Amino acid sequence: MSHQEFALYVDDLLSSPYAMSAFVSLKEKGAAFDVRKIKLGTQNFQAAYRDRSLTGRVPTLTHGDFHLSESSAISEYLEDLLPPPDHTALYPADMQQRARARQVQAWLRSDFMPIRSERSTMVVFYEPVSTPLSEAAQESAELLFHAADSLLADGADYLFGNWCIADADLALMLNRLLLNGDAVPGKLARYAQLQWQRPSVQAWLALDRSASL
Repeated sequence: MSHQEFALYVDDLLSSPYAMSAFVSLKEKGAAFDVRKIKLGTQNFQAAYRDRSLTGRVPTLTHGDFHLSESSAISEYLEDLLPPPDHTALYPADMQQRARARQVQAWLRSDFMPIRSERSTMVVFYEPVSTPLSEAAQESAELLFHAADSLLADGADYLFGNWCIADADLALMLNRLLLNGDAVPGKLARYAQLQWQRPSVQAWLALDRSASL
C-alpha cells in the first residue's frame, strides 16, 4: 500500500485540537495528504462519513481502504507505518518516556474541561474572549501549570529531550490561556511559544480560515 494515499478529514472551522494533532503528525512524517473538511453537526453524522470513521468524529485518517479516527491512534499508526530514523519520531524512543508522552496526550484529552469550555480553541484560531476564568477553570489551570512545570526541565525546549507530538498537544492547551491573554507562568509561556513556531504547527495555522465563519 502506497504511503502517499492519505486523506485527513478535519472540522470545517479548522479549530479542532485533535485535527491539528493529526495534521501535525502527518506533516512531521513528511507524508503527502489531502485535507478534507467535514461540517460538524451534520456531515459527520451522515452514513458515508460515520461508517468510515466508526466514531463520527474528526479527525479521521484514510490510508487506501483503511480508515482510522481518534488523533492519538492516528499518531501511533503513523509512527508504526513511517518509523524513525527515516522519518521524524512522534514519540520518544525510551519506553518509559514514550509511555509518559501517551499519558500526557490521554490526560489532555480527558481532563481540563473547565478550560476547554471557557477557552475553546476558537480563542486560539479566531479571536479571544473577555470573560474572566471561573474559579473552576482557574483551579484547572493551576493543575495544568503544576504538571507541565514538573515535566519540563528548567531551560528545556521539549518535554523529553527531543520534540514529540505530546509537545504540540500540551502547547495547544497552554495556548488556550496564553493567546487569550490569561496569565501563564513565564517558563511555560516560552515553551508554548516555541512549539507554536514549529513548521508543522505553522502549516496548520496557515490554512485558510477566512470563509469558515
